[in-house]
Amino acid sequence: MDPGTSLDDIAPIAILMDELRSEDVQLRLNAIHRISTIALALGPERARDELIPFLQDSVDDEDEVLLALAEELGRNFEEYVGGPEYAHVLLGPLENLSAVEETLVRDKAAESITKISSVLSQAQIEQYYIPLVQRLSHGEWFTSRTSSCALYAPVYDKVSPTIQDDLRRAFAALAADDTPMVRRAAAKWLAPLVKKFSKQHVLTDGLAMYRKLQADDQDSVRLLTVEDLIAIAAQLSPPEVKTQLLKQIRQTMTDKSWRVRYMAASHFNELAEVVGQELVREELTGHFVQLLKDNEAEVRTAAAGQIPGFSKLLEKEVVLARIVPCVRDLCQDVSQHVRAALASQISGLAPLLGKDATIEHLLPLFLHLLKDEFPEVRLNIISKLELVNSVIGIELLSESLLPAIVELAEDKSWRVRQAIIEYIPLLANQLGKAFFDESLGNLCMSWLGDNVYSIREAAAMNLKKLTEVFGVEWAKEQIVPKVVGMGQHPNYLYRMTTVQAIMTIAPSLTLEIVQGDILEMLLQLAGDPIPNIRFNVAKALETIATSFGDTAEGRQLVQQKIVPVLEALKNDQDADVRFFSTRALQKALALEA
Repeated sequence: MDPGTSLDDIAPIAILMDELRSEDVQLRLNAIHRISTIALALGPERARDELIPFLQDSVDDEDEVLLALAEELGRNFEEYVGGPEYAHVLLGPLENLSAVEETLVRDKAAESITKISSVLSQAQIEQYYIPLVQRLSHGEWFTSRTSSCALYAPVYDKVSPTIQDDLRRAFAALAADDTPMVRRAAAKWLAPLVKKFSKQHVLTDGLAMYRKLQADDQDSVRLLTVEDLIAIAAQLSPPEVKTQLLKQIRQTMTDKSWRVRYMAASHFNELAEVVGQELVREELTGHFVQLLKDNEAEVRTAAAGQIPGFSKLLEKEVVLARIVPCVRDLCQDVSQHVRAALASQISGLAPLLGKDATIEHLLPLFLHLLKDEFPEVRLNIISKLELVNSVIGIELLSESLLPAIVELAEDKSWRVRQAIIEYIPLLANQLGKAFFDESLGNLCMSWLGDNVYSIREAAAMNLKKLTEVFGVEWAKEQIVPKVVGMGQHPNYLYRMTTVQAIMTIAPSLTLEIVQGDILEMLLQLAGDPIPNIRFNVAKALETIATSFGDTAEGRQLVQQKIVPVLEALKNDQDADVRFFSTRALQKALALEA
């Protein structure tokens, strides 16, 4: 040992080496998560000379340890090795990690290399990064070639034209690789790379790579070329798209593999927006109709999700003639997932079609979907009613759709009832106070007596939201008397619900209403024979005290009415009642202080 080296200098790297050699995976994992601390202790020079070479040799480990290492090296680790001018030293360990067998580790290593590339200078990229990409691209194992595909796009626009030519040639070789996994990676990363090509290189090299991948015999490769198609089309003018890509668009839309058609349907609107109006009218409308009628439910589901977006690009007459008949068929689709996807999107057609066409064509479909046997379909319709309301008006909407909503509110599935409750404030906002009181007011109160706890809890929260929508005066007239009335019910669950409802809505009310209409009932329930009710009363009194204790009147109320009751409950025979009342009393007394 060098006599000038102290034990403290050796300790950090020695401890790390010991822990990384430990048989306990958790110890090794913890050591990796601490390498930034160790690097800091070593200082930049020793981190470069000792730590990085050690990490470079540490790739023979469990996947989770390697994953953690790949992640740590991408977290601005260059700061610990001397800043951006030395960032390239981190590429060594990451290059090794990019060639391991586990996909997650390779992907994380490639992601970290990409992050490091953003702080490298052009000279560093050309001297260290490009050779790394070339080594990985020509690796003997497909793993390194797969990883290399992700590393072209980040630096393509940072290097000289000569190196750009080399990068395009090397990527074209990866796109023609014998191994499907490598071609898949090339298809995945072609789109980000093409976005950085000049127009000329898109036409010469980008199109050639895309066509080769799009005609691949593996559907797992072809499905990834849909995003490449969009990226290339975005770089070209509509006439160039028509001459250069029309054949590929047709092949993709009618591909024999449903997975490719699914990807085409999922990205349909993105493609429609970049190919130009003429091609949308002549080609894509027909393909879209075919995707909506596809044999596979997954493809129809994806296409249904694109209906409003694509319809925006068409004239109203075309939507009525071509799209609406398909929508009508999809309402009767055998797959519940297709119907659910349609239900969440169909309301988006209303603003495009206008009032009369919506009433004639869409309203019957809304009613049909509201009566669907599958809960998600019904909920998706209700959650998007605002769009329809803005087009056809609340009167017509309530006449036709409210009976169906009331029916759902009494559904035998408690999850359906719960979801309807969550949409009530939204409906209330749209219906207005008078209409709401007449149609849904009693329904909202009936939920407080539901036999499922989650419904009672959601109903109390619903009353709070309605108070925020309609105001405290409305709550005083419509909610408070009914809630307080339940406090006398012989069934303890109803009395419990009263306490919980008060706890929930009290912060939204005024001190006057709480003092005049609510508090008396709550203080009576403090003597209830059921301990659960007594400790919930203590929690409710705590809520009232903390909500109104910031004013002089509020503190006076707390002191005169609430504290004496809590003092009594503090000596209750039930442990839970004593706990919650003591806690509430402490908070109430803290207000005085």
